[in-house]
Amino acid sequence: MKRGWVFQHDNDPKHTARATKEWLRKKHFKVLEWPRQSPDLNPIENIWRELKVCVAQQQPQNITALDEICMEEWAKIPGSFVALDIEQLKMAIEECKRLILELPEHSERQKDTVVKLIHLRLKLQELKDPEEDEPNLRVLLEHRFSKEKSKSVKQTCDKCSTIIWGLIQTWYTCTGCYYRCHSKCLNLINKPCVRSKVSHKSEYELSICPEIGLDRQDYRCAECRTPVSLRGVPSEARQCDYTGQYYCSTCHWNDTAVIPARVIHNWEFEPRKVCRSSMRYLALMLPRPVLKLREVNPLLFNFVEELVEIRKLRQDILLMKPYFITCKEAMEARLLLQLHDRQHFVENNDMYSLQDLIDISSGRLSCSLTEIHTTFAKHIKLDCDRCQAKGFMCELCKEGDILFPFDSHTSVCHDCSAVFHRDCFYDNSTTCPKCARMTERKHDDPPYPKDT
Repeated sequence: MKRGWVFQHDNDPKHTARATKEWLRKKHFKVLEWPRQSPDLNPIENIWRELKVCVAQQQPQNITALDEICMEEWAKIPGSFVALDIEQLKMAIEECKRLILELPEHSERQKDTVVKLIHLRLKLQELKDPEEDEPNLRVLLEHRFSKEKSKSVKQTCDKCSTIIWGLIQTWYTCTGCYYRCHSKCLNLINKPCVRSKVSHKSEYELSICPEIGLDRQDYRCAECRTPVSLRGVPSEARQCDYTGQYYCSTCHWNDTAVIPARVIHNWEFEPRKVCRSSMRYLALMLPRPVLKLREVNPLLFNFVEELVEIRKLRQDILLMKPYFITCKEAMEARLLLQLHDRQHFVENNDMYSLQDLIDISSGRLSCSLTEIHTTFAKHIKLDCDRCQAKGFMCELCKEGDILFPFDSHTSVCHDCSAVFHRDCFYDNSTTCPKCARMTERKHDDPPYPKDT
């Protein structure tokens, strides 16, 4: 008998006796224990019987052929038949890996062995992570983790960077920042939820890749403090284009995102590599209107025509807003809700979100906003008699159609909000007759008598 052989006993008392086990141990023979949970008193006999039938059908001519046939048929047996504890599964997995390398490429035997290897690994993972009753909601470091029911295997744990096997593993997703992890990794998390940093007062880093140098970081990851190096020893240092700092491969997965500083200063929208925390922060900040272009980079309007167009449309919408909030038909039609995903457009005309700038660059925002502008103007000027009645006549020429402050050929008095033809207003040296009447009336009216 060879010492490399592995024996599996059949639960016979003389085979399980202490003396037998001691003799096998001294001879350095490996013993495959009996499947403890098997309902069959001797299930291995079924396997031997199947192997015997297969061998008899193929009629091997020599020992080598017999060995190949046995190995081929053995590889077809599911991993759950072979072993039930972790150590035995690990041994079977290593044997499968060895066979895969030795077998001919793309052969049926190799494919069957790969299938068996998958079964064994799933079984091993199941034994390592037994299914437990997990709570549906966990709160940790301001994360609100919700238990997932999806069985998808395309997710990756943000903590251990390994695949989440949804079929056999319990996993959670933070409802705030979408941080995903295994249930076993929850207690190992040391990164607070990014959403806690995101508010209307939050600001972007507006310096382009503000690098401080790896030496200033003490050659450690800026987040988890793992030692890193540009040479990849002990771990590769990866730079985040948003923060300018260096991170390890666990905290930086080479995800890409549009960098706000590059958009503001260079009108550049090419995605750059960022760390995981920056990626989540930028994703949450994307729709938030926190960029005041007029203060950050006012010269941008001189070089980007699309920005000038969008600014004019937004100014017009703000001039239309008073008509809608006093119009019953407009309120019933909920016209202003057409901008529900960009609510800041009906509140001001100088705040932009990063998503606004991305959509301006692609031309998507110009098309949608022009369509909404046309719908609003049509309601005020054509469809609604009540809104039409709030129009203006040019008091300078007293000719032409009814004017509205959002018309392109009009000018509006900054003091009394009266509307005139633009040419008439500037030909009259921007003097407003309505303001003149109000001033004259103010001088003519006698002052109120003082109380005596």
